[in-house]
Amino acid sequence: MTTTEPVKAGPAPDAGPVKARRPLGARIAARAGGGVMRVFLVLVALFWLMPTIGLLLSSLRGAEDIAATGWWKIFTAPSELTFENYQRLLDNSTITDSLYSTVLITVPSTLLVVVIGSLAGYAFAWMEFPGRDWWFLVVVGLLVVPVQVALIPVSELFGTIGIFETTFGVIMFHTAFGLPFAIFLLRNFFAEIPRELLEAARLDGAGEIRLFTRVVMPLGGPAIASLGIFQFLWVWNDMLVALIFADSESPPITVALQQQVRQFGNNIDVLAPGAFVSMVIPLAVFFAFQRQFVSGVMAGAVK
Repeated sequence: MTTTEPVKAGPAPDAGPVKARRPLGARIAARAGGGVMRVFLVLVALFWLMPTIGLLLSSLRGAEDIAATGWWKIFTAPSELTFENYQRLLDNSTITDSLYSTVLITVPSTLLVVVIGSLAGYAFAWMEFPGRDWWFLVVVGLLVVPVQVALIPVSELFGTIGIFETTFGVIMFHTAFGLPFAIFLLRNFFAEIPRELLEAARLDGAGEIRLFTRVVMPLGGPAIASLGIFQFLWVWNDMLVALIFADSESPPITVALQQQVRQFGNNIDVLAPGAFVSMVIPLAVFFAFQRQFVSGVMAGAVK
């Protein structure tokens, strides 16, 4: 008599890995990276540039045309384009002298902040001296001091030592208020440099000055360029400090344009090109160093 043993069911065949369904947010983000998002970003950029484009087109129109219609009329009447406004701008000694004064203030203020901030940042990052950490905390604390708080006491101090309403006084003010951020930024950047690299340079006989100029400065180029751009833009576009501390006989471009509005309310044929020129110069500086600027902003984000 034979018995039939029950057949055991084997394991089910492997159907392969089940593809997980991505969350809705991830799918939207993946699709947004395509052409639709690019078109959207281009539209946002054009909308952001609209005031600049309007200022440029207004600077190329006559005073009568500016008073009569908006700048967009130039697309239907291109014959309104003229460079006479820029010729008047060059003939206006107040504006041209103010551009020279602005350069005379901005360049030294930027160079002083970059040089002193680089030296101090290196000292706080790699040199040992008494109270180093406490002094750095003082620098960090100065970051939160607003400019407006110091206007009256600094004005009295500058008046006492005889540099109030002078170009030198404006440079000193911008340098003093630019240094805390410069030291904080460069110290943190220099501290990321590998210690082994500095020790190898010291073993080769490099002193602190040579170590700073030959090793630290080349490696810190992106951060220094970013700092220089920030400082240049801040000083060039400043009006509050210049309005209080600058010489009224040779004001920078921001104050000169404000005086044109106050004295000649209808002098738009000079104000429009003057404002555009004052805006083009810092834009040119930014685009000239944009690669270093991006490198400095991204420095330390990726190891």
